[in-house]
Amino acid sequence: MLRHLVEDALTTINRVVDQHEPKLCAKETGRVVYVGSGIARIKGLSSITSEELVRFPGGVLGIAVNLEPHEVGIILLGDSDKLMTGTDVSATGREADTPVGENLLGRVIDATGRILDRGKPLSFSERWPVERLAPAIIERAAVTVPLETGIKTIDALIPIGRGQRELIVGDRQTGKTSVAVDTIINQRDKAVICIYCAIGQRGTAVARVVETLRTHHAMENTIVVVASDEDPPGLRYITPYAATTMAEYFMQQGKDVLIVYDDLTRHARAYRELSLLLRRPPGREAYPGDIFYLHARLLERATQLNKESGGGSLTALPIIETQAQDISAYIPTNLISITDGQIYLSPTLFHKGLLPAIDVGKSVSRVGGKTQYPAFRSVAGDLRLSYSQFEELEAFARFATRLDDETRATIEHGRRVREILKQAEHHPLRSSLQMVVLKAVNAGLFALLELNSFDDAEVLIQKRILDELPELCELMETGKKLDDAQWEQVLDVARKAIATIRTPTEA
Repeated sequence: MLRHLVEDALTTINRVVDQHEPKLCAKETGRVVYVGSGIARIKGLSSITSEELVRFPGGVLGIAVNLEPHEVGIILLGDSDKLMTGTDVSATGREADTPVGENLLGRVIDATGRILDRGKPLSFSERWPVERLAPAIIERAAVTVPLETGIKTIDALIPIGRGQRELIVGDRQTGKTSVAVDTIINQRDKAVICIYCAIGQRGTAVARVVETLRTHHAMENTIVVVASDEDPPGLRYITPYAATTMAEYFMQQGKDVLIVYDDLTRHARAYRELSLLLRRPPGREAYPGDIFYLHARLLERATQLNKESGGGSLTALPIIETQAQDISAYIPTNLISITDGQIYLSPTLFHKGLLPAIDVGKSVSRVGGKTQYPAFRSVAGDLRLSYSQFEELEAFARFATRLDDETRATIEHGRRVREILKQAEHHPLRSSLQMVVLKAVNAGLFALLELNSFDDAEVLIQKRILDELPELCELMETGKKLDDAQWEQVLDVARKAIATIRTPTEA
């Protein structure tokens, strides 16, 4: 019995061997001729394509970017200390890609999918190319839905729409990241997926952002993609493209996505470093000639898709750093021309304690005004006019000895508008509460209050309006326009709230 089983097994094996047709698989390899400072040059691999991944010994990956007749320039995505000349390198046959999917939400990873938050391992079922074409014009729709930041100055005077690209620009330590983080926090209950992309930041700074998002329960719908200042320049270069690919996965499903690039100044520097090492011709400020295209092809991927294409949106908030308030420098000028507006943060306002330090005069939104709620638009129009008049008059009033009553009244009203626009960090507000407070200021209800009592008055008004007129708050946030009678109800509640605060005269 056993002999028959063995004979049957041998017969089956012989049949399989006889039917097997051996095939030769050619595997092309190259040889490293130079390695160092985040790049490598290799000879061979004559059939390699642009943006193709190559694999070095030890699992280090690289991307082919310079295809020259006699050698290939590679940017490295890992540590190059263990690589040396003469080492064999092989092409993978696939272009640079990154993991996508729902299981990335709430995690901190790098562009290749490596986990950085010490959480449980992830299994990636899908990987999409890092470089993808931007949606065609025919697939896009008009920006019509507001992206609420929860910041009074932005939502009222520089509104942003879903699918817009709004630049955040300013010197170091002026609160650029805080504005972006507050915007992410405000999306926690609005069905908007958020991606925070940190490029060249210190590890402690990124950890602080992640902790802030966790504290305010915003990490559940957020992905943090990191390339720290200690990572090779190649990883810093591809990180924003990888983060955008992760965002596009959700946009293709019809969801609304917000992505923050913090910041593209460091991204441009990483690309300049790689380009000079690869011996590409330097141009202005030593940047390569395609530096504009670097960011244009990234930010063009942010859009509002039409219903036929799924109806999803990708809103981009790129951050850049200026030197000595010079927004006319090379990289800021490029990005201002690519984006749909900018939010400028002034160090002068920051040092005065006027936070967030947003300079309304130098900030603009070229799209978002069309997305603003009708009730908000009716409030914001008067607010912008009075604030602009105030800023102009305040500058001249410093040199004047006597002011007429009308000018003095305009300045006093402007000071109250500026005071009410101040807002604590990481405390975004509902749109309806913003509208109520700003309407009360426009109506002059804060005229008799001292500036130091505005915070108490604002909190009291917001509490009473939620308790007494919740239905009007819902109307404002669903895009309904309030009539005069309804606005009068709102102002009446605000008057009663302010009346409970003692004025200096009464005191």
